[in-house]
Amino acid sequence: MGCWIACSTVIQLSFGQRCPYPVLTSLGRQGSASPSTSKSPPRLGAGDPIAGLVLVRRGIGELLDTRAARPFSFAFNTSDYRILLMDQDQGRLYLGSREYLVALDMQNVNKEPLIIHWPASAKRKGECQMTGKGRQGECANFVRLIEPWNRTHLYTCGTGAYQPICTFINRGWRAEDYLFRLVPGYADSGKGKCSYDPNQENIAVLIDGNLYAGVHIDFMSTDAALFRTMGGRTAIRTEQYDSRWLNEPVFLKIQQIPDSAERNDNKLYFFFREKSLDSVSGASPSVLARVGRVCLVSPNQHAGCSYFGDVFIQPTQDEKNPVVYALFTTAGSVFKGSAVCVYSMADIRNVFNGPFAHKHGHNYQWTEYTGKIPYPRPGTCPGGTFTPGIDSSKDFSDEAVNFMRAHPLMFNAVYPIHRRPLVVRSGVDYRYTAMVVDQVDAVDGRYEVLFLGTDHGTVQKVIVLPKDPTNLEELTLEEVEVFRQQLYVSSDAGLTQVSLHRCGVYGRACSDCCLARDPYCAWDGETCSAFTPSTKRRSRRQDVKHGDPLRQCRGFNAKENRQKEMVQFGVEGSSTFLECEPRSPQASVKWLFLREGRRKVLSRAGGVLKTNNGILLKALNQSDAGQYHCLATENNFKHTVTRIALRILDRDIVLALTSRDPDKEPHAPPKSPPHAAHPHAPPSAPAAPTPFPPEIRLIHQYCQSYWEQMSSKNRRHTESQEKGLG
Repeated sequence: MGCWIACSTVIQLSFGQRCPYPVLTSLGRQGSASPSTSKSPPRLGAGDPIAGLVLVRRGIGELLDTRAARPFSFAFNTSDYRILLMDQDQGRLYLGSREYLVALDMQNVNKEPLIIHWPASAKRKGECQMTGKGRQGECANFVRLIEPWNRTHLYTCGTGAYQPICTFINRGWRAEDYLFRLVPGYADSGKGKCSYDPNQENIAVLIDGNLYAGVHIDFMSTDAALFRTMGGRTAIRTEQYDSRWLNEPVFLKIQQIPDSAERNDNKLYFFFREKSLDSVSGASPSVLARVGRVCLVSPNQHAGCSYFGDVFIQPTQDEKNPVVYALFTTAGSVFKGSAVCVYSMADIRNVFNGPFAHKHGHNYQWTEYTGKIPYPRPGTCPGGTFTPGIDSSKDFSDEAVNFMRAHPLMFNAVYPIHRRPLVVRSGVDYRYTAMVVDQVDAVDGRYEVLFLGTDHGTVQKVIVLPKDPTNLEELTLEEVEVFRQQLYVSSDAGLTQVSLHRCGVYGRACSDCCLARDPYCAWDGETCSAFTPSTKRRSRRQDVKHGDPLRQCRGFNAKENRQKEMVQFGVEGSSTFLECEPRSPQASVKWLFLREGRRKVLSRAGGVLKTNNGILLKALNQSDAGQYHCLATENNFKHTVTRIALRILDRDIVLALTSRDPDKEPHAPPKSPPHAAHPHAPPSAPAAPTPFPPEIRLIHQYCQSYWEQMSSKNRRHTESQEKGLG
């Protein structure tokens, strides 16, 4: 077995001068690797600080009610779902899990799924358990790799109960063939292709019959390497047990990115994180983000890796210069923080072409290497633009090979674009764990929307807009709770398909749709609906960059502001909650109190508790009766979201009417006092007709009208989303 030695450059990705989070999580798009996690998270760019924003949270119940989410509902004894391959040709989504492979329809994950049961043998499971493994269910075959081999077959690998195994899958020529089965009698060793331990992340890609992988290749997960196997050539790997190359790495992403028009210059970029070799005595070693590369044409090339919580590579029109999104999080449990940074391939290449690092001086610290660099320079590929007369790295001189082995690291770090993060979250009770970026064409340009998974099992939908030439504005469009025009979210517990077009949650008003600033949605003259760039309507309104309904919705705002007044009751001396939740998460809310024809900002001696969903009025008295208006303001546009007429009931009357008479009703159950705020269930009918005072009759009328309004609202909301998932 040979060693990668020729392209031995690895660089560090820095977070930027204003980024205080130097550590990444190990969760990639697929999520937690632990087979025993009970609640796992989803798997799926110097200036002014970016302010935090209130989130709109959507529960899974609401997503299901509005047909905006479709969980994979086929139940079988498995866990640890991972999205391993998206097949655009056949419209299939391939999942790997514990002892199962699943092929799903990308448009409807519950439409005739194709399932393969691929367990480890009972003998192998027994041998695994005898080694002391299996207390958390690891002694099983966890599928970790599915790669396209040709038009009709896939190549797949699993952990094989701590003995990695690989085989082929026959998927047929077309999706209509409904063919999905293992090739009978074929089994291949998975060593160097798939990790032994299901808790260890590995990355792999098949290119021209060669499998390139970043894996741990031993039972104890102490030997990490970058491997090239298959393809009819000798297997090669990075130097074994050399911490200058890899020091306890966690592999995250692998991507082929061409460097020039010359095919021989093509390189494979690896992203990983690893522990620093320069930790102070007694202190925990810091964790560094790394990126590196390997030449594809040479049999003896060293690959570089990168270190992130997650990495997403967004293609551009120039295939040589995609945009690299990197997710960073803090370590430890005391302080939680996350951030997303954006890097350019030009900056990454500049660092690879810059000075090498080496240890020098009496303290043996990393310094810039200023000596002679042999030809060919490490990082150049045999037969490429700069080495046309060299066919293989075997032709490199001993001087070049020894230099590469001694200098695997570049001296400079790569900083994010503008040297600042694109998105920052600090002082929150969650961390980001996974990331997907989607490009969306809107009326006023193209925008990139970030879908960020959290360790609370939610997905945040975020867009970052240019506020001015030097500053950015971050908008959190919504947060959905989940267990092409679809988002697929997998976790240890299952998979859910979520529609990206969820415009019905913004309502029917032009102003609300405009203020949402969601590039997927536009007001079509009647309601907020999915935006299609090819559709041209005179009444269509969308303003992602500015969110200005005064300009976009002129002539439509007056009738939208006529809110129906609701009647709400409170009991003297108790508390009541006035609900108000603007549809736009960026709106600021102000409560106004109207009494005797005068409207002024709410201010009361009894105390007001403000929340994201409304206000709680404490210690009510008769002077609190009147009209309450919830006024939302955003981008200088003001509109009344809620009008509530609060009526205060006399405490003595309420207590007298709700108390039991022990002489007349010795066996009657106690009656519950009327709710001051919204009831949670419709009132039950009395056992016998009883004359009620006027105030109590008003309460019954209010409850009845409230439940009728809620039923009507839910029906309208469902109808507006009936096209959500087709």
